[in-house]
Amino acid sequence: MDLHSSLRRPTYILGGHCTSFLGKGNPDFIDKGHPDFGKRENPSIEQLLSTAVFGALASCNVEAQLVDRAWVGNFAGQLYTGQGHLGSALAGAHPDLAHKPCMRVEGACASGGLAFSAGVDSIQAGADIVLVAGVEVQTTVSAEQGGDYLASASHYSRQAGQLDKHTFPALFAQRTKAYLEKYRHVTSDDLDAVALKAYANAARNPLAQMRALRMTAERAAKSPSVLKNEQLKTFMKLVDCSQVSDGAAALILASDEGLKKLTRSKTDTVEVLHVAYAANNLYADPIDRTRLDNVAFAARKAYNATGLAPDKVDVAEVHDCFTIAEILMYEALGFATAGQGVSLVRSGTTQLNGALPVNTGGGLLAFGHPTGATGVKQILEIWRQMKGDCGEYQMGRKPQVGLAANMGGDDRTAVVTVLRDTANRHTSKL
Repeated sequence: MDLHSSLRRPTYILGGHCTSFLGKGNPDFIDKGHPDFGKRENPSIEQLLSTAVFGALASCNVEAQLVDRAWVGNFAGQLYTGQGHLGSALAGAHPDLAHKPCMRVEGACASGGLAFSAGVDSIQAGADIVLVAGVEVQTTVSAEQGGDYLASASHYSRQAGQLDKHTFPALFAQRTKAYLEKYRHVTSDDLDAVALKAYANAARNPLAQMRALRMTAERAAKSPSVLKNEQLKTFMKLVDCSQVSDGAAALILASDEGLKKLTRSKTDTVEVLHVAYAANNLYADPIDRTRLDNVAFAARKAYNATGLAPDKVDVAEVHDCFTIAEILMYEALGFATAGQGVSLVRSGTTQLNGALPVNTGGGLLAFGHPTGATGVKQILEIWRQMKGDCGEYQMGRKPQVGLAANMGGDDRTAVVTVLRDTANRHTSKL
């Protein structure tokens, strides 16, 4: 079957803007050890959102008054910063967005992906120019307090703090333990290799939180555990975890009519072929901790809707909240069969110069993970690779077909998006 769009109204990404992702490890992050501590502060959630919105509008040469609808993904602004009501905050991010229909979307770490899906739905409903943003500030509280805030993406009354004070590292340590026990050929070195790839890519990315840290195999192997739980502590090291980050991203969507209004050519854009999203029961544990069943369900919907086969994907952005999550993503997305995800890392397939580069800018592990912004950033990363805009981490061949997989909670929400470059079809695997 030929690759095709499932959308009634064709939908295009014009471009966007991503801020630097700030947090511990970034030399620009202001903390007690920084020479500017006490002299200046890190950007606020308002500043990050405004920077991303202004940057997206400017880079796409779009006037804010032309925006029909706007969406912002945010997980826990009211917890980390005391600021909720972020739809109205988005309307305040640019003077010409006042009185526009702006709304916040929340789906834990998939908030950005859901905001993007809502933007695509807006085009289908008749809007012609749509702004999609994502933002999060998470460095305002201690690791313990932040871990408790993040635990609100679990079934809080049943799971928060039950295995360990760090709820999500413990939940994914359970997945690591189950995977290593089921697939005896897989070792912790394979998970370290996922982290090494992420940090190597981030070292080329000027926006990445961990761009200054040079991860080595020895350093990864000696990384300390983040857990106290005796049964799980060996299955979750610090290097296995994504970053605690502040950041924002924004992009512009347009219909065919929107492109005409903006006098833009389709060849300047990336086409959205399908967005599949699925939610699973928050109140139940995974049936099989060695699988991401909800991600797999959303992926099947995306593949069936577009005629895409997994081996025809040229580049992917996957939700590597933990190293085990990236391996499980490979398998849920059909890039590898069950138990064989590590083979893609061992063979170099998912390296920047491999047959299927994954998380080219460093992923959540090393680019960073401001939860509400991640899903929007993933889409932008694929757009930038397709347009040759990634600088030192640009793929050797511009990809034509890309796939993004954004996940909320322990595989409770999944957003899988299929994208195609409108100007680069001759280099595709299709």
